[in-house]
Amino acid sequence: MLFDSHCHFTDPGFDDCRDQLAEQIRDLGLTIADIGTDLDTSLAALRAAKQWDFCYAVVGWHPSEVGRLTEELLARTLELCKEPKVVAVGEIGLDYHWEENPPREIQQHWFRRQLQEAVRLGMPVCIHSRDADGDTFQILKEEVFLKRVPDPDSAQGSVGPGSPERTVKASDRTKVLMHCFSGSAELARQYVKLGAKISLGGPVTYKNARHSVNVAEALDIGDLLIETDSPYMAPVPMRGKQNKPTYVQYVAKRIAEIKGITYKEAADATYRNACSFYGIAAEQPRD
Repeated sequence: MLFDSHCHFTDPGFDDCRDQLAEQIRDLGLTIADIGTDLDTSLAALRAAKQWDFCYAVVGWHPSEVGRLTEELLARTLELCKEPKVVAVGEIGLDYHWEENPPREIQQHWFRRQLQEAVRLGMPVCIHSRDADGDTFQILKEEVFLKRVPDPDSAQGSVGPGSPERTVKASDRTKVLMHCFSGSAELARQYVKLGAKISLGGPVTYKNARHSVNVAEALDIGDLLIETDSPYMAPVPMRGKQNKPTYVQYVAKRIAEIKGITYKEAADATYRNACSFYGIAAEQPRD
């Protein structure tokens, strides 16, 4: 069993081959999370999740897109979380790499707002962080890891420990996944210590991507997920080609090599980890 925890299956790059790709995904016994980056792509991910049994949707606004985000658009996007096959909010976060991206204060504002709404809804979050390690970590600490929020399960009208004033840690309601993690092994350890999971993609297969290898070496297999982020960043031996969700097998093989375990052990462990993170029942291997 394999789980591509982060891909863009409904990207226009797959428009001419999506049905064929769906057959390949099913043949491989692959489950995927199709990730939204704004309202339109979130709606597309939901349509795909309804059409294909192997697909689940993640809805939200990417930091590159939040310059046009409004509270009304955010509400319409997060309304999709009522759908059974919407399993997380994402991809949200910060991206300081591209100069044309919205100003940092705008990105930070909408990152916080989406985290706040995810906590309110009790939804997992998929985090994008590029050239923004410090701010991403600090905001996640403030809004999720160290924040306390009203307990929605407390009994209304009662007094004492079960009263409406009772609070819980926000991280008890909202699980965090660091998508395509590119930070240091030490930062990964800090995230895991706070309860987050780490996802690795194609870069872990690259010769010059020592950070990703160090992270894979440093963490227990129980804290790792795998992904493609397709159609981007194809893993070796497909590097330079359009990436596909089916190429997640090469990421699993590289993780197995690094951890000194079998391919099946790496595939099964990361599959179970992804199912647990997204709240999906793990299936028996398909024939």
